[in-house]
Amino acid sequence: MAEFSTLARPYAKAAFECAVANGDLESWSEALAWLAQLVEDAQLSALLRSPAVGRAQRAELLMELGGDRLPALVRNFVQVLASNDRLLLLPVIFAQFQALKADHQRLVEVEVTSAAPLDEGQQQRLAAALVRRLGREVRIQVSIDPGLIGGAIIRAGDTVIDGSLRGRLNKLAGALLS
Repeated sequence: MAEFSTLARPYAKAAFECAVANGDLESWSEALAWLAQLVEDAQLSALLRSPAVGRAQRAELLMELGGDRLPALVRNFVQVLASNDRLLLLPVIFAQFQALKADHQRLVEVEVTSAAPLDEGQQQRLAAALVRRLGREVRIQVSIDPGLIGGAIIRAGDTVIDGSLRGRLNKLAGALLS
């Protein structure tokens, strides 16, 4: 997977820079999301891997399936990917594009896993605290895991804050065993 990430990075960066230069981040994001979905389809993926289908035909197929969803510059991007045999990287390119977009917009996706449901007030207080700590706008996604016993685990990019009772008990057990 690291290899795909490395191969996709210059394409994601180029797509992002083109989108920013043209003030068209949202349409690029939507188009890349659509293309990534197409490429993840098992039958289409097999067709894109087939040596019987030429590179130009692969690009034409994706552009035809994309239809009006693909602006002219995105179509050119698809042709570049096809000519370099990189169409199968579209899901990774999309993920990297989204990360660049979030960074550009100073936005971070935060995943909160809590032992019990959080009401609206708790979510707002948590969001405000995270904005102060991370220095960015936050978008919170909450999930419930009763196995945490109490508290919550917060994941924001590379940052993980484990405030769960289960995490504290594990830490205590580790300290006692060492």
